[in-house]
Amino acid sequence: MRPEFLEDLGHGIYAIDTGFQQRPRFDAAYLVVENGRAAFIDTGTNHAVPRLLAALTALGLTPACVDWVIPTHVHLDHAGGVGLLMQQLPTARVLVHPRGLRHMVDPKGLWFGALAVYGEAEMERSYGRLVPVPAERAEASFDAQVLLLAGRPLRLIDTPGHARHHHGIWDERSRSWFTGDTFGLSYRGFDADGRAWILPTTTPVQFDPDALKATVARLLAAEPVAMQLTHYGRIGGSVAEVKRLAAELLAQVDEMVALALSLREAPDRHDRLKGGLLHGYLARIQAHGYPGDMAAAADWLGPDAELNAQGLQVWLDRPAG
Repeated sequence: MRPEFLEDLGHGIYAIDTGFQQRPRFDAAYLVVENGRAAFIDTGTNHAVPRLLAALTALGLTPACVDWVIPTHVHLDHAGGVGLLMQQLPTARVLVHPRGLRHMVDPKGLWFGALAVYGEAEMERSYGRLVPVPAERAEASFDAQVLLLAGRPLRLIDTPGHARHHHGIWDERSRSWFTGDTFGLSYRGFDADGRAWILPTTTPVQFDPDALKATVARLLAAEPVAMQLTHYGRIGGSVAEVKRLAAELLAQVDEMVALALSLREAPDRHDRLKGGLLHGYLARIQAHGYPGDMAAAADWLGPDAELNAQGLQVWLDRPAG
């Protein structure tokens, strides 16, 4: 019997609910399996590692079956558990965006940057102590790189916009992208009539709307039938549905940018940004057909409004050029 946190998505792809922040179906790691060999794409935090190892066991695999660990980017909800996981995988290598490689080998910068925001108690609770990856077991990806997993091609491309240290992974077998945060967030609780709802994420500190739009266009050029999001799960089902989701995502990017620019000089800018974003999210899920309690929806989406407000403020204050 498979654990409830492990979901079979077909084509040898499995989503693992990492349990981050004790929020169900909020943060996913992916396991791709081909002819008895495996790759993890994103890991969640240190606290997710027991689930990742349990997923291997449930599928009849051992830690020695894992060839690659591929974080989409080095934000801690995606890559915080990489070092600890690698201690349990005797033959695996880490493949990370070149701008993120040094942070996997020496995570002190990641730790202290997050520590300044969250404080030590929250860091320990949410992430645990970061473990470095031995330099000889980590390498940088490059744009258009093709990695073979037991002969199965996985193509990596540079996908800036959410972060400059972000790459996406194309799986030809399933005709889907593993998008990390580049293609936004889509929580299953807001699905309506089998259709996903999506929102962008501008989490600090490297949001770039023009780069994000170019990245989305590049993802769509492959005509994907699905996107595999870290937050959360597989969305799409057809080329047309993926395009609909992309249009929704990009429309919101434009709205967020317009809101931020209108509040650039406002003395209460953060609060108004946060409030405006949350109001927009709630209006959109209602229009989407979400039938649930709006107060509960506001509680769920409130953290995203907070982080996106922070990200937009960093973008507003970034020097031109």
